Amino acid sequence: MEASTTASSFSEEGSQQQKASFDGWRFSNYFEYDQRKENNLTVKCTLCPGRKLLSTACNSTSNLKKHLQRQHGHIKLVAKRQSDMNEQSHKQQKLSFEHKVLPTSKSEINKLVASYVVEEMLPLSTVESLSFRKILCKIPIAGTDQLFSDWKTFAMYLDKCYAMMESELKKTFESTEYVSTTADIWTCHNKSYIGMTAHWIDSSNFHCEKAALACKRIKGRHTYDIVATEIEQVHSSYGLSEKVTATVTDNGSNFVKAFSMSPSQQQQQHPIQRTRDQGRMKKCHLPMYKKCSPRNKKTQDTLLSPPHLRCASHTLNLISTVDIEKWLTVTNKTIYRSATAKCSALWTKASRSTVAAELVESLCGKKLMVPTVTRWNSFHNAVARITEISRPQLTTLCSQLGVRAFSEREYKFLVEYCAVTNPLTKALDRLQGENDCYYGNLLPTLEKVCFSSLREISNFRNASVLDSREGLLAAVTLPKFKMRWLREETRREALKNLLITECRASPLAAPHNEEHEVRPPQISPASSSSEDDFFVFEEEQDSGSFGPDREVMEYLKSGSEMGVLDNFPRIKNLSLKYNTAPASSAPVERLFSLGSRVLTPRRNRLGDKRFERLLLMRYNHYFDK
Repeated sequence: MEASTTASSFSEEGSQQQKASFDGWRFSNYFEYDQRKENNLTVKCTLCPGRKLLSTACNSTSNLKKHLQRQHGHIKLVAKRQSDMNEQSHKQQKLSFEHKVLPTSKSEINKLVASYVVEEMLPLSTVESLSFRKILCKIPIAGTDQLFSDWKTFAMYLDKCYAMMESELKKTFESTEYVSTTADIWTCHNKSYIGMTAHWIDSSNFHCEKAALACKRIKGRHTYDIVATEIEQVHSSYGLSEKVTATVTDNGSNFVKAFSMSPSQQQQQHPIQRTRDQGRMKKCHLPMYKKCSPRNKKTQDTLLSPPHLRCASHTLNLISTVDIEKWLTVTNKTIYRSATAKCSALWTKASRSTVAAELVESLCGKKLMVPTVTRWNSFHNAVARITEISRPQLTTLCSQLGVRAFSEREYKFLVEYCAVTNPLTKALDRLQGENDCYYGNLLPTLEKVCFSSLREISNFRNASVLDSREGLLAAVTLPKFKMRWLREETRREALKNLLITECRASPLAAPHNEEHEVRPPQISPASSSSEDDFFVFEEEQDSGSFGPDREVMEYLKSGSEMGVLDNFPRIKNLSLKYNTAPASSAPVERLFSLGSRVLTPRRNRLGDKRFERLLLMRYNHYFDK
């Protein structure tokens, strides 16, 4: 009896030693131990679907290494830490077949339910659904507290959450020096809403932050005075009246008229404008937000004071849809109109008839894209999708759909049109980005477009933007651009002088001005001889603090990472100020896209206040933070 017990104990000890050698392998975290058969171990690969069983020798892991290389070579493997390997080699893992579910507090359940309803944009009556409550009943709750009894109680809880979110936003804005906003008007189900979003830069990591401020119902005509009043009320409610660096809107006449310039913002033409090509059309020499000025004192009292920036994406869209036709010759204009008319006929057929859509997919292997108003590069993408179809297939498709076929000249014109407007599409995609899309990206992007095949047209439309003081300072204070995007040496020199001037006027320049003062020589108390007194010089200044001129020169020689701004406080302050605004009003358009999913026809009784709060909490992802 003792002999058998001793043998089993030695067997178990040997098995543990073999398993300990497997656990000591640095990539054993991707496998689960299954069992031991004589001199082999059976493990499960956690990376394979279904957890594939693999066999390997007890004293070798080469088979497992080959499996990782062949099947999962595209995955970057992370080795276990040495401390975990040592701990696992000395401690035996205990398998637990019982999973204890700990009770959850009522507050945590409430937050999870609110997150589910708001993030998935579900009606508040979801909490009253029998199937939903059956799921909640399976969750153990600590104490005797009950969950939401009806949707009204749940609505009161959401109101408290919204008040907390609003309070947190106000605290964030109090500690933020520069904030920009976007604004637009949206109409849905015979109701109009004005939406606004806020944008700022985190000074610690230079990430662009954003939040939705309002989506208020407005009634009556959308005149400039109503727009101005609503925007000013939103700014005041969050304490942003003195912090808004710019408000970005589209080119609507009511928004343009709603903004005015304060006298301090009216500046003379910058020297960089005089260095531009003389052959360029000189329509407007003022920045975007300086095009509309008040005509009388009464109007000036009702207009907004923050600077106004027009949406760059909307401006570029006007180039591809309006300006190109103006610059075409009579012959090309006729071809352009007939070709786009046939494209519109195809889009209408494919979008309104299921038979036509199926026919397009069977002949061409893909569906046609239909342009939309709010997606400004969708027209180019829709035309490009048609040009991807070979001309014989396109002729067959048109004949079967009852649409006039494209001629050879029209087809070639569409191909050339897509090639010419392709830089605009890429520019739109860059300017409408969500992550770290600084305002400084605007001028380098437009400069790239201006030197494409659309140079004359884009210069005409963007003449007021290419030399705007705010855009130049925003671009030069981004380390990845600086002055590399400027082609003319005279413009580079003028921009460098502008940056030096701004750094000298920066509030951070005042404490450092002392280094330029002539200080009296300081005599050390230990020096008593006449020779020591004779060789007394001014003490050397700290190399860590230097003046604005030297700061600019050192900055222009530095790297292209955003982190280099921490070494240049004046330039960092300018970068935070001028790069806060987004280049387009796409963020508020995304707010409206979410709004269309909340304000559905089946939820037509949803109140305006309730709709706004649900939408803002969803846009800001309040419950995910």
